[in-house]
Amino acid sequence: MPHESELLAFADAAIDPAASPERARTALLACLGEEGTTDAAAVIAGFDAITRVADGSGIPLEPPKAAATADWRASLGIDAYWSMKI
Repeated sequence: MPHESELLAFADAAIDPAASPERARTALLACLGEEGTTDAAAVIAGFDAITRVADGSGIPLEPPKAAATADWRASLGIDAYWSMKI
């Protein structure tokens, strides 16, 4: 995918407080320009919003997805998040 490393760095910077959002944004701007960078930011925000709506409304993780992601969620500690306990 074109500019994959810059897009991944930008996405990581959006969720990792230790990442450098300014550096990632600058690199993405150089590759994609303002419109492409805005689109990338909108996609990140959209995924975050969708997840928050699902968590806030109590939508459960479907059993097949829960089974398929059990090891991955355990390794990341996702099941310990407060929203998983509601």
